[in-house]
Amino acid sequence: MSAAPPPPATSRWVEPTSLLPLRWGRYRDRWMLGLLLIAGGLLHLQSADTGDLLPLITGSAAHVAGWLVMPAAGWRRIVPLAPSTLVVWLLLSGPASMWTLAVPFLCWLLVRHRPWRSALAVGPVLANGVLCATLFAEYRWTPVALALTAAVLVGSAWGARALARPVASIRRPVAPTASA
Repeated sequence: MSAAPPPPATSRWVEPTSLLPLRWGRYRDRWMLGLLLIAGGLLHLQSADTGDLLPLITGSAAHVAGWLVMPAAGWRRIVPLAPSTLVVWLLLSGPASMWTLAVPFLCWLLVRHRPWRSALAVGPVLANGVLCATLFAEYRWTPVALALTAAVLVGSAWGARALARPVASIRRPVAPTASA
């Protein structure tokens, strides 16, 4: 009687960007720093007003630096710079423009090397934008709208990550026959 063959090895899904060779830094450090600068730059820029324009410069610089330090292929880090920064500036108009955060979200998917099917996760971001424009008509509600939108963006990013994983095959392995 021969021993049954071992079950097929299941390989764990790995972030595509974690496999890239980096010229400097470590993957997790660059990922965390990039995310902190992208989000922190967005938030800092929102504190600008006609009397204090310094947050426009520092927030924009931090936002751009965040995209540049993310671990990704070079061109994928460059593409988000202009559209994402423009959206961050558009958010100065208030909660009615929360739907524009779909653009940086799609840039995030590009930088994270997500497959095209992951773009389906942009739906909740757009729906949130419509909800924020409906519920929060005045500018004073921007912090609440940003907090709600941040939660939706994080959830959608996790959804996009789930969509990026390879789909398991529907075929089942053929059971080995017992031979004497």
